[in-house]
Amino acid sequence: MQRTTAPFRADVVGSFLRPAAIKQAREQFAAGEIDAAALRRVEDEEIRHVVEQQLASGLQVVTDGEFRRAWWHFDFFDGLQGVERYEAEQGIQFNGIQTKARGVRVTGKLGFGDHPMLEDFRFLNSISGDAVAKMTIPSPSVLHFRGGRKMIDAEVYPDLADYFDDLALTYRDAIKAFYDAGCRYLQLDDTVWAYLCSEDQKRQIRERGDDPEELAQTYARVLNKALEDKPADLTVGLHVCRGNFRSTWISEGGYEPVAEILFGGVNIDAFFLEYDNARSGGFEPLRFIKPGHQQVVLGLITTKEGQLEDPQSVQARIEEATQYIDINQICLSPQCGFASTEEGNNLTEQQQWDKLRLVVDIAKNVW
Repeated sequence: MQRTTAPFRADVVGSFLRPAAIKQAREQFAAGEIDAAALRRVEDEEIRHVVEQQLASGLQVVTDGEFRRAWWHFDFFDGLQGVERYEAEQGIQFNGIQTKARGVRVTGKLGFGDHPMLEDFRFLNSISGDAVAKMTIPSPSVLHFRGGRKMIDAEVYPDLADYFDDLALTYRDAIKAFYDAGCRYLQLDDTVWAYLCSEDQKRQIRERGDDPEELAQTYARVLNKALEDKPADLTVGLHVCRGNFRSTWISEGGYEPVAEILFGGVNIDAFFLEYDNARSGGFEPLRFIKPGHQQVVLGLITTKEGQLEDPQSVQARIEEATQYIDINQICLSPQCGFASTEEGNNLTEQQQWDKLRLVVDIAKNVW
């Protein structure tokens, strides 16, 4: 059966390749050749265009492509109270490549405040037409995981329990603020749960003095506390990502190590799960998804390369997943965004739109 509320049978994770006009305007702004208002006017125009393209692809949901951001996560964290960005010693290590050397650290009490991305959402919502406007922000666990204890001021938070309480409350305030701004579809992007599935990443976690199982319990508690009192007509999704930078990745391993606590215990409306290659494992962990309204959005279409998947093969994989979860709890999307950072993945804009139309066409055939 088709769905008239989020998530939709054909859905999208969020980011899109930055068009040339955006890249040029950002370079001009960085060089002092244009001001922030001029940059925003360019962004507005390009966001209007990317919304039109999403609608033309047949989607019932639209995002702003994250066109106002350089990163999927740092720009949001920058806007939180008590968080500052800094120049790191090195970038984040992906499979054979590193990002720019950036980081964030907690230097004061956490709070949401009047976050600048509220206005970003209001603009998207005003031009979304008949589609549902989706806002994408990083999950709370991401703020803690990358730097851990050493990136949280010990004078501000001598006890990490207080930090995690404030983190949950900050996100609860964020959820309410976006809802009050008109948002009815919010997505939390989270690389951490995939790291907790990776033996190599878990080894690194232990080496720095953390316990992967304890972290999973903590992050689940933070998410559920943040979701307390969530309005019934707000859909909140969680996108579990294995890393996405210039078509490379970080973690590998199936969802089994976190499936019971994540799928069985976190009160999310929809799980966006990457299933575009063998690194993602099988569908068996989906048996922990609670029957009922919870949806699983299978990311069976890769955003890391432009070659189109065979529709029959994708449909066969959806059929395979129904061994563990009801077909009416399944949706389809690309495995990730097309540009988690402003650099973007290794495919063309035309290939990007061809991928989305493929998602829409397959969903129509299946449901």
